[in-house]
Amino acid sequence: MPEVVLTGAAGRIEGRYSPGKRENAPIALVLHPHPRAGGHMNNPVAVQMYHLFMQRGFSVLRFNFRGVGRSQGEFDSGIGELADAATALDWLQATNPQASQFWVAGYSFGAYIGMQLLMRRPETDGFISVSPPTNMYDFSFLAPCPASGLILHGAADTIVPPVEVERVVSKLRTQKGIVIDYDLVDGANHFWSDHLTDVEKRVGGYLDKRLEAEPA
Repeated sequence: MPEVVLTGAAGRIEGRYSPGKRENAPIALVLHPHPRAGGHMNNPVAVQMYHLFMQRGFSVLRFNFRGVGRSQGEFDSGIGELADAATALDWLQATNPQASQFWVAGYSFGAYIGMQLLMRRPETDGFISVSPPTNMYDFSFLAPCPASGLILHGAADTIVPPVEVERVVSKLRTQKGIVIDYDLVDGANHFWSDHLTDVEKRVGGYLDKRLEAEPA
């Protein structure tokens, strides 16, 4: 799991990268939760998703947004963080020019950034959004959403009530050409305390289903 240092608009970006074994291995970018709430690339949910992609042969990158860990800069209310994610994706694509697929996965604030990123990158094949903060940010930019994906949420989430997420899911499901899977996990809160195995099972199962239908 080699450390990588990328050059972003705010300076150094610290990351961890696991290359796939095939030259055309699919690629995935994993985005961590809110920096102001202690989010970083070693967050358990982010690491769990990183390993799920790695186990399926992806070349996968996770990194610290600006101002987190050894990444330079300061928190920029999502604008600079989206630029960081675009820089990381540029690096991932340049490092894997023959990649067969591209996926983006994010948790909480990272899910918000990830959904914005896929709107700007129509080549996205799939996404994983865990606990997207649909009551804190305006998700109306998802019009139209360019890729099918999974939205995973906890039924006991008091920070982002499920009804707020379901409102966005319902809107996305009216769109033709994509399929949005919505998975609500009983007992899980926003932090997935004692429910990391559910993240592993639900996200892993979704990836297996998609990769079986569309081999990478």
